Amino acid sequence: MTLLHPAPTGFAGTMLRPGDDGYEQARRVWNGAIDRRPAFVARCRSTTDVAAMVRFGVRHGLPIAVRGGGHSIPGLSVCEGGLVIDLSPMKAIAVDPVRRRADVGPGVLWAEFDRAAQEHGLAVPGGEISDTGVAGLTLGGGVGWLSRAYGLACDSLVAAEVVTADGSVLHVDEQDDPELLWGLRGGGGNFGVVTRFTFRLYPVPVPMYGGMLLHPIERGGEALRAFLDLGADAPDELGLNAAIITAPPAPFVPPELQGRPVVALAAGYVGPPAEGEAAVRPLRQFAPPAVDLLGPMPYTALQSIVDEAAPPGLPAYVRSEWLGPLDDAAIDTLLDRAAGMTSPLSQVLVRIMGGAVGRVAPDATAFRYREAAAMLTLAAVWTDPADQGEEHRAWTRRSWEALRPWSAGGGYVNHLCGEGPGRVREAYGERTWARLVALKRRLDPGNVFHLNQNVPPEG
Repeated sequence: MTLLHPAPTGFAGTMLRPGDDGYEQARRVWNGAIDRRPAFVARCRSTTDVAAMVRFGVRHGLPIAVRGGGHSIPGLSVCEGGLVIDLSPMKAIAVDPVRRRADVGPGVLWAEFDRAAQEHGLAVPGGEISDTGVAGLTLGGGVGWLSRAYGLACDSLVAAEVVTADGSVLHVDEQDDPELLWGLRGGGGNFGVVTRFTFRLYPVPVPMYGGMLLHPIERGGEALRAFLDLGADAPDELGLNAAIITAPPAPFVPPELQGRPVVALAAGYVGPPAEGEAAVRPLRQFAPPAVDLLGPMPYTALQSIVDEAAPPGLPAYVRSEWLGPLDDAAIDTLLDRAAGMTSPLSQVLVRIMGGAVGRVAPDATAFRYREAAAMLTLAAVWTDPADQGEEHRAWTRRSWEALRPWSAGGGYVNHLCGEGPGRVREAYGERTWARLVALKRRLDPGNVFHLNQNVPPEG
């Protein structure tokens, strides 16, 4: 379909089409395995722009993808032959340190938000890679370093501005449409385009105690057991993450360890640094780490500590699962699956959950797996864009299947990579699913916003 005058009245942003300057860059997303060519990329500057483009897309029957930070692992930020509503120019951040509130635009990245909030000794729980978008992570839940202390990113969402499928603009909070606010807290982008997020902020020490240790794979079993034992009784202030990776050729890694598998144990403590040092002592006690990067650091540094391990533009495929308690057999399986990684950039990750995440009532938000002990992430990342990735995807799927015996029942919505509607439904559970379907039917009966982890209006 050719539209001679694609920019509708009232749209003050930039409309890009194939062949326009900037189009190729605008269609690229974080995951280099995604190669889609939309008919239009509408770079919006305001809520008015977004509303105009939603009406435009509906009027012309275009599939609509919504891009915030473009970090969606399954590539939901871009579509083939349709319209991308690109929110990346909408970068406003307003922090109120007295009320501990922040208004954040949908194009803001966590690195940008973290810097603005940290100036006041404040933060919102949000992710582990700093160039992730605030919007997508929050709408799908949002697990991060501060989650055990303060909950998920979506738990901090107190209000929002939303453009619905008919182009209407809604203000949403606990008084105005609390059911929609409930759905935005974990229900993804199913109900409209969020053009402003209002968050509750929490105190973080500057500096806080955090960083990571590397142990050689020969001590992998001991390292993971120490990690899990600590996680079972850890104070809420302590965030914990373990990863089996290939040691990079970085200056801080001893030459004899570079290019070899290692276990990375990472931590962040929301409290006095001296308490943090004492809290992580078990991660050092069983054996001297080969690399010790734990110490006082700004929260922003902790948030970006793994950025270099997940650079934008490389092909990736991810499977995740919420886990129950892990025993020695699970540790053996984690190590066995890591031994078969098909790329030196691939990773096996386990994040300890619990704390404040588990104290939120199950029906308070659309996010389901509050009771999980941990989250498993299996990330296949490779470098050759010509490689279709079948070997890497097969490793990821086989590893996921091998670890399913320890599942708590489903996966993380933000990590579902084309696994089908059954996995999306499983991620929410039947009671939450029924509420989401009813909400979808009210706000988007035509399923305009379906290029996501879709909840259909017919259930």
